[in-house]
Amino acid sequence: MTLRRILSTILLFVVYLALQILLARNVVLFDYAFCFIYIACVLLLPNETSLTWLLMIAFATGVIVDTFYNTLGMHAAATVLMAYCRPLIVRAQIDVPGMEARIEFSLQELGVGTFFRYVFILALIHHTALFFIEASSVSLLIPTIIRVGASTLLTTVSIVLIQFFTRN
Repeated sequence: MTLRRILSTILLFVVYLALQILLARNVVLFDYAFCFIYIACVLLLPNETSLTWLLMIAFATGVIVDTFYNTLGMHAAATVLMAYCRPLIVRAQIDVPGMEARIEFSLQELGVGTFFRYVFILALIHHTALFFIEASSVSLLIPTIIRVGASTLLTTVSIVLIQFFTRN
């Protein structure tokens, strides 16, 4: 990775975290759909990032969000799980062998359908873990499933729209 690529990745990390903490924290639709665009910090990392670095970055991202949300590690746990599943999802979605090493995760590179599916699946993993850790009760199963679905859709659409309106 070049120095320019590293600096742009760090800037992307800071921008998405700032957007989450300052803006998206207040985006809640009907008390069910929450917007967690900070997961894009992990989703948009280059594919050549090793799993160890990916997990450490995901943990740091989750801890930063936990600090501002006062959630005691829930975001860190969900983000690390999502980062751990990311290589599996990438291998399952890319059909050409050996092609996954050269992939850049952006709307322009992957196309709308593949990028939407990639973000949706990983956001679903993240939100499922996050909301079931938060609920910690089987009696809240139906409201938790509704929150997972609505929040996954809102987060996915938000990340795709941000990618659509930014140049990579």
